[in-house]
Amino acid sequence: MASSANTPAVDGELVQKGQDSYDKKCIFCKIVNGEMDTELLHSDEDASCFRDIRPGAPHHYLVVPTKHVGNCKSLRKEHIPLVEKLVETGKAILQKNNVSDLNDVRFGFHWPPFHSVAHLHLHVLAPASQMGFISRFIYRLNSYWFITSPFWRLNGLSEDDVRSVMARTVCAKSAFELWGHGRTLSELKSSLLEYPREHMMPFLQPESTYKINVYTFNKTLLFQDRIERIDALDFLPFQGKVNLKDPDHTFCLLEDYGLDPNDIPEEPLYIYFGRFIADGQRELIRSHSVKKRHFIGNTSMDAGLSFIMANHGRVKAHDLVYDPFVGTGSLLVACSHFGAYVCGTDIDYNTIHGVGKASRKNQKWRGPDENIRANLRQYGTECLYVDVMVSDASKPVWRNGALFDAIITDPPYGIRESTRRTGSHKEITAPPENFAGESHVPVSMEYHLSDIFADLLNFAAHHLVLGGRLVYWLPIYRPEYCEEMVPLHPCLTLISNCEQTLSSHTSRRLITMEKTKEPENADELAQLADSRFSPYQGHNSFREKYFSGVTKKNGKGNGKEQHRTKENDG
Repeated sequence: MASSANTPAVDGELVQKGQDSYDKKCIFCKIVNGEMDTELLHSDEDASCFRDIRPGAPHHYLVVPTKHVGNCKSLRKEHIPLVEKLVETGKAILQKNNVSDLNDVRFGFHWPPFHSVAHLHLHVLAPASQMGFISRFIYRLNSYWFITSPFWRLNGLSEDDVRSVMARTVCAKSAFELWGHGRTLSELKSSLLEYPREHMMPFLQPESTYKINVYTFNKTLLFQDRIERIDALDFLPFQGKVNLKDPDHTFCLLEDYGLDPNDIPEEPLYIYFGRFIADGQRELIRSHSVKKRHFIGNTSMDAGLSFIMANHGRVKAHDLVYDPFVGTGSLLVACSHFGAYVCGTDIDYNTIHGVGKASRKNQKWRGPDENIRANLRQYGTECLYVDVMVSDASKPVWRNGALFDAIITDPPYGIRESTRRTGSHKEITAPPENFAGESHVPVSMEYHLSDIFADLLNFAAHHLVLGGRLVYWLPIYRPEYCEEMVPLHPCLTLISNCEQTLSSHTSRRLITMEKTKEPENADELAQLADSRFSPYQGHNSFREKYFSGVTKKNGKGNGKEQHRTKENDG
């Protein structure tokens, strides 16, 4: 990159300015060289940073090479230190602007032709959880137009911390103690030789056994190629014996071949070597798959999402977890896996008692033993089953006071399950001891989504222990969504807000809240007056938007006119 001879010309306009490659038609080159009014937040000989003119998040910065580099598709292995410098610069700018949570950020490049300027630029967005609908699409992770890395380097964690995380997560595959890394095997060797020997030797003793695995991302290696890579590590001071079946220590060579399956390079973009620490719990997604479950329904929660929700709720052994819209109990299954006692309620008598039509293909009616308890029995956690009962979530059935360590639920949206509550206000009294007649089944009525979330948050405020968590799904219409639409409660603090896309115009957001204070009368009044529930006023309004893909008719909200059009989404 020191001269124009080393850098491809762009339309014949790449010229030399001192020792810098410079494209006089490139707007970013002009910004870096002070020819525009754009404020530079950082500038050195390698990288420069400025704000994006169309921010997709509260903090949205572009970090570019000070010298002209075409785009991410033109990157080669020699550019990896430059990319690392761009990332480090982005992190430094975020921290300088008081962004402390670097887990809630998004870094990446747009893959050609999905880029606006042919000058390499790293998008740095934070907080990622506050990105709007369009931004989440434009900067969508793992898409073919916005690329990131499948490998994450974490600092400041002890091995015990890593094992604790991997013992719970279903989102990470494996964790390793990084000993060395580089763009080539020779760079990897240099890095490994610089790694402190005293950190290596406890795992390389003569009395220990070991094996070396080779893992590749986005490419499959022949067996002989794997052997050659292992043989190239003979400079490491291994003193123990090889044991492929049950080694004391496992070491791994990780090769990253990028994210584009249609353009796999011959050589890896980057190589890592380290000691294996632990696998994640992705096997739980397979073993607890709804396809293999004894009792399921039309809306049974996916196993992976169920475990993610349990982790958001920080469910642990001996907790008492409650699901007020329990359905077929998928969330109870996940929570019981972590040792929690589980219970739930649902207004649907047939679902609670496991009777009626079956949801499985080629099965007309449910069997006599199809119920939630049978699901826990299937996974060996029946001892943690408290009970489930038919109950209306809008009616108080629990004694006053903090009862539950976590409330984890997926309320009905009116799509595949109706939103219902009992419509009878008749006072319920205990029947006589010798009563042999039929029990009273109250009529049901509409249950507005706004009321569902108001009741849910109010229930959590009264019945969660301090520090307990409420985890639930909030359906949203993406063109209208903003962060202010998330329902709040004076006693509950919002912890996280994550999106799962359902269609081009709808999605649902996983909301996690923590109880931080006991409720008072003033808190309930404040919640009732909160305008955040207004997006869900009107029964089945989300249902209408879900199926039509259109906005509501022109209306007014919060004193401001909202112009909305109705059109066919096709």
